[in-house]
Amino acid sequence: MIKTDLLHHESVPVPCPAKFQDTWDDVHVKMPCSNKSLFPVIDEDTQEQQNKSRWELIKETLNKKFTSAYELKKALLNYNASNAKKWDFTALSSYCSKVLEPDAAEHLFNSLLPDMVQLAVRASELCTKPIPLLKRGMNHSITMSQEQAACLLANAFFCTFPRRNSRKAEYSNFPDINFFRLFEGSSPKKIEKLKTLMCYFKSVTEQKPTGLVTFTRKVLDKSPVWKSSQTQLTKLHITCDGTIEDDGSGMLQVDFANKFVGGGVTSSGLVQEEIRFLINPELIVSRLFTEALDDNECLIITGTQQFSKYTGYSQTYQWDGSHQDTTPKDGWQRRCTEIVAIDALQFRNFLEQFHPDKITRELNKAYCGFSRLETDSENLAAVATGNWGCGVFGGDTRLKALLQMLAAAEAGRDVAYFTFGDSRLMTDVNNMHSFLTKRNISVGEVYDLPGPVLQLRV
Repeated sequence: MIKTDLLHHESVPVPCPAKFQDTWDDVHVKMPCSNKSLFPVIDEDTQEQQNKSRWELIKETLNKKFTSAYELKKALLNYNASNAKKWDFTALSSYCSKVLEPDAAEHLFNSLLPDMVQLAVRASELCTKPIPLLKRGMNHSITMSQEQAACLLANAFFCTFPRRNSRKAEYSNFPDINFFRLFEGSSPKKIEKLKTLMCYFKSVTEQKPTGLVTFTRKVLDKSPVWKSSQTQLTKLHITCDGTIEDDGSGMLQVDFANKFVGGGVTSSGLVQEEIRFLINPELIVSRLFTEALDDNECLIITGTQQFSKYTGYSQTYQWDGSHQDTTPKDGWQRRCTEIVAIDALQFRNFLEQFHPDKITRELNKAYCGFSRLETDSENLAAVATGNWGCGVFGGDTRLKALLQMLAAAEAGRDVAYFTFGDSRLMTDVNNMHSFLTKRNISVGEVYDLPGPVLQLRV
C-alpha cells in the first residue's frame, strides 16, 4: 500500500499505486469510496428509484460543520438511514455535552472533528491499493502507513464502511469495524473509551505519523508431536509487578485475544485485549480485514504506536493522558513492537480444560503465536505474557501458565510472565518451573501426564 523504496526517516510514506484502484469483490475490503457503493433515492421528478453514489453523499454530509452531538448523529444516519431506529448515541452525546469542558467541546466541533473528516474523505487518495481480506487458511501480510491506518480509523469513526453494520451480512464472520456500538449506552466505560480514542485522533491530525504497520495472518500447517517432544523448558522471569506493554519492550507481546480480534473494543468489552487496542488504536484496523481466527491461526501485528496511558482495568479503567512512544523503529520504519493475537478457548465447565483435546488445542494455538520457523531460535525474543484465557474465559491460571511455558519452549523462546498483582500465582508458577527444570523433565513428559494428575500438579 506504500512505496517501500521511498521510505525515509520521519517522512510520510507515499501511497502506492498513485491512483485509487476500485475493487469490489469477495476477497478485498469493500471501501466506502468505491463507485460500486450505492444507495437508492427517489427522483423528485419521475418518482422512480435511482442508485446514487454513497461516497458523494458521505463527503457532502461530513463536510458540513457540526455544532453538536445531535448534528453529528444526524450526519451519520444520513448515509446509514436504515439504522436510524436501531443506533443509539447516548454515550457520544454525554461525552460531547456533559464530559467535555466548554473549551474542549468547542475544540472538538471547530477543529478536531473537521480534521478527522478531512482525513476520512482522503480515502481514495491515501488507500489506493485494494486491501485484501485476511481470510481463514491464509498466510498473508498487509503493510500500510500509519497515515493510511488513521484514514481507515477515521472512516470507522464516521461509520462509512459499507456492508459492515449487520451481523447477518456478508461480513458476519468478521469483527465490527464501524464505531456505532461505541456511541451507544450510558456506561462510564464508553466515555473513557471515547477519551482514549479522541486522544489518538488529536495526535494523528495535529502531526502526521510517519511509520508503517504490518498485519500478518499466520496458519500453523503442522503441529508439534507434543507427546514425543524432548525439548527442555526455557528460562522464566515471573513478576507480579508491571505490565506487558510497559515492561515487555523488545519482546513478543501477547494479546489475550477473542477469535474476532479486538473483542469488544468498539462495544462494551474492556479487559486486556480491548485496553491494548485502545491505547494502540492502529490495532483496531485489523478488525477491518481479519476473519475470525481458526484453532491453528494467529494474527501478528508489528509497528503499532501507543498513544495513551491508562489506569485501572475493566470497570475501573480510566484514560490517563497522552503517551509519547519512544520505541525505536526498524528498517521499514515500523516501531519495534510486535504483538501476537492468540485466542484461548472459553470454558463453562472448569474440568473441561484438562481434557487432552483441549490441552492440545491450547498448546497448538500458543505455539502458532510463538513459533517462527523461518528464524533461528537463538535470535527469537522472549514472550511477554500473563493470564491468557483466564478471567471471563474460565481458564485455570496455573494450567495456562504451564501450557504457555511448554509452547514457548517448543518455539525456542524464554518467557516473561506478568501475573498482574497475583503474588501467590507468581510463587506457584515459579515453583512449578523450578520443579520441572531441576529434574530435566521434557515438554513431552509434561504433556503425557494424565489429566487428573495435571490437575493436582497445577
